[in-house]
Amino acid sequence: MARVICITNQKGGVGKTTTSVNLAYFLAKDKYRVLLIDADPQGNASSGLGLDKSTLDASMTEVMLSAADFADIILPTDFKNFDLAPTTPQLANAEVELTGMKQKFSVMKKAIDSVRDNYDYIIIDSPPSLSLLTVNGMIAADYLILPVQTEFYALEGVAQLLESMAMVKKAMNPNLKLLGVLATMYDKRTSLSMEVLEEIRKYFKDKVFRTTIPRNVRVAEAPSHGVPVGSYDKFSKGAKAYRDFAREVEERTK
Repeated sequence: MARVICITNQKGGVGKTTTSVNLAYFLAKDKYRVLLIDADPQGNASSGLGLDKSTLDASMTEVMLSAADFADIILPTDFKNFDLAPTTPQLANAEVELTGMKQKFSVMKKAIDSVRDNYDYIIIDSPPSLSLLTVNGMIAADYLILPVQTEFYALEGVAQLLESMAMVKKAMNPNLKLLGVLATMYDKRTSLSMEVLEEIRKYFKDKVFRTTIPRNVRVAEAPSHGVPVGSYDKFSKGAKAYRDFAREVEERTK
């Protein structure tokens, strides 16, 4: 049965989608069967894997409104063992409709449970907000991964996110765990990056992954080519870092 990991941070621009795509890619490279769920209405995970969203007959929008079976919207990617549940910007409208539904908090969990036996890992890329979609992801997940950029204001809003996690854990998902905190956009040449990393480690202690994700032009370029960085330039610093991070995730979820 799949281990379900929700990657979340209410702040935008922290490398959440990049982390989701590349974690899924490297887990698949290690021969795990992986499903990436694009639960962010921006749909960057879908386009970052080269998908033309205008060609979709159905996506996470229809699944969240119970208008399509989850298994029917899942697509294979160009990479072995790696499937995608895509989304479109209409998911934002679906979220509004979702607020009036009876089972609004558990739609994603129900969808994931229907395919859980088909995968080893299911990764949820959630929106950069504490929205109903994010809460759905937390309720469906076994683990949370929190990407935090090593820049000024890095920890702003983190306390609120952890409060939300505690509320979800208490009310609807007692098994939810914080798998770890991933430091992203790290630049060892700047004292600010080093100071913020130290602050993150002081705050989260052993929950911080050993691997840090560097600022790397290849990581930034890869989505425009519709591929993960490991496929775009497997020898880049960014690819190496995400490969090491995926191995840590494997260790922590054994």
